[in-house]
Amino acid sequence: MSFDPTAVETITVDSYGTLVDPAAVETALETAIDAEHAQSISDQWRSRSLMYTMVSNFTDSYQPFYDMNRDALRVSLADHGVDLSSATIEDILSAYHDLDPFEDVRRGLEAVTDAGYEVFVLSNGNPAMLESMVETAALESVLSGTISAHEIRTFKPDADIYRHAAAQTETPLESIAHVAGPTFDVQGSMHAGMQGVWINRTDGLWDPFAAEPDLTVETFDEFATELGV
Repeated sequence: MSFDPTAVETITVDSYGTLVDPAAVETALETAIDAEHAQSISDQWRSRSLMYTMVSNFTDSYQPFYDMNRDALRVSLADHGVDLSSATIEDILSAYHDLDPFEDVRRGLEAVTDAGYEVFVLSNGNPAMLESMVETAALESVLSGTISAHEIRTFKPDADIYRHAAAQTETPLESIAHVAGPTFDVQGSMHAGMQGVWINRTDGLWDPFAAEPDLTVETFDEFATELGV
């Protein structure tokens, strides 16, 4: 399926890695541990955190994303023989409340909202995380609201979270374009019935088993152009 801008009424966007750059979290980790372990722990932390959210969808073991992330970090540190105090771990996690937006985000979304589209964050992040993200990144003017996995206690890419977004925005699934950096999120939105837009800033590879995204762009500026605004 190719992207149909004429069908789009509402836009949902992922948060971390799509709107805001999580590099500060990696920097906070690197300042707390030796360089020898930093990259491998960071990679394991990220992959384990995502694994926890997906497994929890099938095992009725939901907990807020912030807590999932804490558990994933603790296990990754322990797996590498690194012992940090609880206070230091909380300091690392707190970097999620102080992330900068990618440089194209505000400009691209201003063009979209000026054209009359409503834009909502749709995220695995719990409400407190999303509130601080929007405030710190100063995105209030280009967002109509946030929708959290915590509201229905299930994580992406479960189809229920995309259906929940459709209900919250009062928009049919097929009239929503969901923009995300993580490929599994784009796949989940398409599986649920949305148009999936992959924002591929790093020239990454698409998952070979999956149907191609409805649209691939590098920036929100390019997405605005594809919408015709």
